[in-house]
Parts: sequence; structure tokens; C-alpha cells
Amino acid sequence: MYSKISHIFFDLDHTLWDFDKNSEKAFEVVFSEVLPEINIEKFVSVYAPINQACWKLYQNNLMTHDELRYRRLKDSFDALNVSVSDALIDKISDDYILNLPNSNHLFEGCVETLEYLHKKYKLHIITNGFAEVQFKKLNNSGIHHFFETVTNSEMAGVKKPHSGIFEHALSKASAEKEESVMIGDCLDADVAGAINFGIQSIFFNSEKIDVSKDVNQITNLAELKYLF
Repeated sequence: MYSKISHIFFDLDHTLWDFDKNSEKAFEVVFSEVLPEINIEKFVSVYAPINQACWKLYQNNLMTHDELRYRRLKDSFDALNVSVSDALIDKISDDYILNLPNSNHLFEGCVETLEYLHKKYKLHIITNGFAEVQFKKLNNSGIHHFFETVTNSEMAGVKKPHSGIFEHALSKASAEKEESVMIGDCLDADVAGAINFGIQSIFFNSEKIDVSKDVNQITNLAELKYLF
């Protein structure tokens, strides 16, 4: 199936870089200084789905960057019946972004799989994440050197699943559609976005959710060593 592939494009958050674990660590640091009474596990359990919902609105241009950073915190505090001023929300948001790249848990098998693939293929990143933070994540986690190119939505001017970001990434990588594959955790942004653009895709299904049999999927990154 992948015999013609020479370029592999990865999403970053929730695919290589374990966003949930690293996010929890960042909140631990931030809340220890400004809201020590907050139970981190309880907060994160509320924040995670709200953050995902906000990102979906953001990637479909229904929410701005600034609105995303504010609403995901404001809505989480409201859900927990915790009163927090807008000024403190802004501070927490800034401190969270500052601390987020400092914890760098990667998904199981990430480094070993990238080492294997890097010897045979040209690897790339396509991310909707904010450029400055994403580059810090790649550098701090020690995986930046595996990737020939990094394309983010700010650079491309559009976000996944828009075809423009895939077009920008392939142009930057000097890659053709038929020799490229996209791997990511989001069925809409990564899988459907890639397919609609005309390249193959693999769904990183770490949560092992039920999906159509037509969707090519893996549940562990190490499985890629047996596909390529």
C-alpha cells in the first residue's frame, strides 16, 4: 500500500507529543503559584474536552487565537464554579503557554519509530499549533532533527483540514501527492483533510475509538515500522 511513499507527514500534538500529559504538568506549575487550591486532575478532566471543542472551532475559523486562549480557561473555570478574573485568566494563559514546552512526554515508541523511518523516508510536520510553541516542543523534546520541514497554520495562512496547508507543506518539502502520506490523531483535520487533498492518510488511534474499516489506522507508533 505504501510502496511509493517517500515523504511522511506527521501531526505533532496528540500524535508524537503527548499533549495531555504535558498540559497537566504545565498547569501544575502555573496553579501552584496562582491557584494552589485547584485540584489538577479534576481541572484537566474538565479542561481537556473544552480545549478540544475550542480547537475545533479555531481550525474551522469560528474562533480566533485570542478567543481560544481565553475561552478554554474561562469555560473550564465556569464548569468548576470557580470565580477567576479576566486579568488572572490572561496571566494563567500566558504562563501556561510559557511552561507547556518544558514538559516533553512523547508517545510510546515515538523516538524509536522516528529513528527507523528517518533512515528510509523524508519526515515532515504539519501542525495547526502556534509556531513559536511548536518549535519549542520539537526542540525541547529532542525530535526536531528528524524532520526535513515543519509547516504550521500561521505559515500557511490556513489550518488543517483546509487543502491549502497540505499544498504548502508538500511544496515546501518538494513532495508529490502520490509519494506522500499524512499521520495524525484527528479524523477531520488530519485524515479527512489529507484524503480530500489527494494524499493517503493513517489515523493515530491511541484511544482505540471505533472507526470505519475504511480508515487506515494504528494504535501505537511502533506499528509504523511494520507498514513502511
